[in-house]
Amino acid sequence: MPYSKTVSILQITDLHILPEPGEKMLGIDTEYYFKAVLEQAFAAGNTFDLILVSGDLAQDPCTASYTRILKTLEQYPVNSVCLPGNHDDYPLMLSLFNSQKVSCYKQTLFEDWQLICLNSQIPGRPGGNIDNEELLFLQKCLAEQPDYFALIAVHHHVLPTQSQWMDTMLIENQHEVLKILLNYPQVKAVTSGHIHQVMDRDYQSLRVLGSPATCFQFKPLCRDFTLDLEMPGYRIINLLPDGSIETSVYRLPGLLQELSLDSFGY
Repeated sequence: MPYSKTVSILQITDLHILPEPGEKMLGIDTEYYFKAVLEQAFAAGNTFDLILVSGDLAQDPCTASYTRILKTLEQYPVNSVCLPGNHDDYPLMLSLFNSQKVSCYKQTLFEDWQLICLNSQIPGRPGGNIDNEELLFLQKCLAEQPDYFALIAVHHHVLPTQSQWMDTMLIENQHEVLKILLNYPQVKAVTSGHIHQVMDRDYQSLRVLGSPATCFQFKPLCRDFTLDLEMPGYRIINLLPDGSIETSVYRLPGLLQELSLDSFGY
């Protein structure tokens, strides 16, 4: 019987790269930390089958910021798949991230698993929604590949974080999305960005994950916008051949002392 390997995915999210190198946002150089997170993740010979970049790559999207992201990702010996967040210019992403190594591919097949990336962006608005075209795409992928376990990636969160201000940006049609996912038992997990904090919850048969940002973090369980001194981080998701998932979050060492904690938004 042929051996099936575990698929290892490095998830990074919410880079918020600015138009010019060295620019700072809320007191920090977001590009510096984006690169530092990647360096730590690949340290000591760590290898991955894919880098998943789950949205908000740029803060004020432009060709310059996306080009620098592209050049950084291309330095690593693994393909990257990028999906849009509410801050991104998705058409511009599609035009620039169009190589085999760095792309916006919406479906990636592995030996036993498929990764399905959904666009939850509502242009011009901070909140999320999965429109009918995306829902049909999701169902098509699941129906046509019934023998593959599935990991779903999306920028906005599909379950509440219990931070009131953040949950105003929850996927609007979350119940419709969850109903579809639960109809397909091969769907094992949903992972998102956007929340700039960690989530790891079970929702019926689904594991629902949220990942730390590569820049600043949001303090959990807050009524209003509140920053946290927690360091930038990343998530490693290991997809096992039997359909189970092992995942952990890692952070850069220390505290983010230069962060402007008195900020009221971004």
